[in-house]
Amino acid sequence: MARRAAPQNTVPGLFGAPPPRRVIHDPNESAFSRFLREEIWAPEKLPGNISIVTGAAVFAAGIFATRTWGDILVPA
Repeated sequence: MARRAAPQNTVPGLFGAPPPRRVIHDPNESAFSRFLREEIWAPEKLPGNISIVTGAAVFAAGIFATRTWGDILVPA
């Protein structure tokens, strides 16, 4: 049974077209809040930010576990 290809320039059925990006121009916005809005909370950058936070949390948990139970791990 042959597989039929989808028409050109179509998106998969499970995903819709991405929503249009909102552009916010606030003259009173500080550079720090603009950085947070554009780099931290931006929907297209959120998966990467979550993976960075997960890696840092696993690293910190490893240090905590080693400092707490490290004497059990090393044979005397």
